[in-house]
Amino acid sequence: METTEKAVSNVRAYFLNGNTVSYEFRKKQLENLKQMLKKNESQIYRALKRDLNKSRYEVYTTELGFLFSEIDFAVKNLRSWMEPEKVPSPITHKGSKSYILKEPFGVALVISPWNYPLQLALAPVIGAISAGNCVVLKPSEHATATSSLLADMIRDHFDSSFFTVIEGGIETTTELLEQRFDKIFFTGSLEVGKIVMKAASEHLTPVTLELGGKSPAVVDEDANINLAAKRIVWGKFTNAGQTCVAPDYVCVHEKVKFKFLKAVKKYIRSFYSKDPLKNNDYTRIINDKHFDRLIRFLSNGNVIHGGNFDKDTLTIEPTVLDKITWEDAVMHEEIFGPILPVLSFTNLEDALHRIKTSEKPLALYYFGEDSQTQQQVIEYVPFGGGSINDTFYHLANPHLPFGGVGTSGMGAYHGKFSFDAFTHQKSILKQTTKFDIPFRYPGNKVSESIVKKIME
Repeated sequence: METTEKAVSNVRAYFLNGNTVSYEFRKKQLENLKQMLKKNESQIYRALKRDLNKSRYEVYTTELGFLFSEIDFAVKNLRSWMEPEKVPSPITHKGSKSYILKEPFGVALVISPWNYPLQLALAPVIGAISAGNCVVLKPSEHATATSSLLADMIRDHFDSSFFTVIEGGIETTTELLEQRFDKIFFTGSLEVGKIVMKAASEHLTPVTLELGGKSPAVVDEDANINLAAKRIVWGKFTNAGQTCVAPDYVCVHEKVKFKFLKAVKKYIRSFYSKDPLKNNDYTRIINDKHFDRLIRFLSNGNVIHGGNFDKDTLTIEPTVLDKITWEDAVMHEEIFGPILPVLSFTNLEDALHRIKTSEKPLALYYFGEDSQTQQQVIEYVPFGGGSINDTFYHLANPHLPFGGVGTSGMGAYHGKFSFDAFTHQKSILKQTTKFDIPFRYPGNKVSESIVKKIME
């Protein structure tokens, strides 16, 4: 506890000295972050291979490449983001100027998960640094190689009073949550998110919670079935399904279900080979606990593709389950693994109603060609964000906020939204002293009718 307290105290002292305020400092730290990643690229590949058996391709496309893009976008736009924002003043405030200052919260705590242990640790940090905060990062203890590498890299490239890593398990996280922070950014499960929010309430600390949920993919009868299957397989089985925005399950129109399932099987074989368990680049499940939880789902419905697994390597084949009902266990929690339940519908409104009456998902994916129906779906069902005729891709657009709603999270980030997540918008009114409007003071000679006219 003493070590944790001291570390947080040192970071707070650094912030209070005003070291992080200038544009030059923030830009330099962002550039330093990029150089750190480039310098250690080979070590990053090795760490993610050890933790999750990720291929070089998957590491670059879903972890490193994303971070490089986010850093470049922040550096390019940082000066404009930092500028005071002028806003109008009403006639009742004649003579004044109004504007919004972008002020850092202070000391930010970022608690990151294991599924994308590099990207989801550093993407929020990009926003925190851009906004002028100091950062304490708590990486996941389940991705041990990446956690250790993060600690080493950041210690070697940053002043620990500005940006520090504190490793450890549940006890360490509990100790950190007992400290006072100015902003907490958490990515992980709903259950832990509630714990984080409860701890934050002790100090009235603002939080961003990036959680998850059961994100549906809906395939309508007029969809491009081949392309829908291809994009759903990609979005579902990337990182062995251990992705918060992976399509958790599919609702497919009964008329095209057979064609869809046939295409899904084709693309699973194309992407992961006929024997994924022997594919050296196929991502594994993070640990025994999650592996055992996933294996229990294989008894739900009928396995129509995959279903094999290897306990020694913690790998599970990309698996498709048919004959699934809403009452099955696999439909009662976020799967977070390479298992895809498929349900069918004959009436789209019935399917959407069932989705709408469930907890609000982090993402929703609709596949269909009719623009009016597309609009109906995205307006009728509440969800964090999503795509029409695609999966996963929306989160890689820095111009779109990424975040959940309800039990799938609160707050958003990516691009400027990351900057905003770690920024207090301070309202300022600068009043003239060249004249003074008398009607606001008691005892003035202005008639009531004139006051009403000015203020209405």
